Amino acid sequence: MSDRLDRIYTRSGDKGTTGLANGKRIPKSHPRIETLGDVDELNSLIGLLIAELDISHSLNTTLAQIQNDLFDLGGELAIADDNYTVITLETVTRLETCLDQLNTSLPALKEFILPGGSRAAATAHLARSVCRRAERRIVELSSLNQESINPMGVSYLNRLSDLLFVVARTLARENGGSEIHWKPTPQENP
Repeated sequence: MSDRLDRIYTRSGDKGTTGLANGKRIPKSHPRIETLGDVDELNSLIGLLIAELDISHSLNTTLAQIQNDLFDLGGELAIADDNYTVITLETVTRLETCLDQLNTSLPALKEFILPGGSRAAATAHLARSVCRRAERRIVELSSLNQESINPMGVSYLNRLSDLLFVVARTLARENGGSEIHWKPTPQENP
């Protein structure tokens, strides 16, 4: 494999623009760059979650695949070309299969749960909330005229946030742990 970068700094972004993979330069504040940033942040959080788990944990392979998927999604966003799609229905279906498998071992959810239960579970909840933000951003980007977005990217992020919720529930219950249920403050009578 050839070197991708021979120098980290280019100075080409010093005036507030950045280059897409298709060669086009756009403002760093452009919704496409905001979306790319959220997908990148989500990928970093998945990496943090993996680092929280034992090296032999059963979720590591799934989470590593998700990191690759998110890099693919970032590539789609950076190339910005309708003819370049990597995230497919099969990619989304793979998440659904994993979600169904994990969810079968969990009790039905009868109460709202708070993010936490363990450090790994809290990290999964944080990744879930960033995933929801990335999903909102890609929906916003897709609503703009002349913006090329693979609709499977929206489906992928939607399904991934569901999967991360189930991952958080699973991790909170490991090693005798438990989920933290929301205890609403009683409303005072006027």
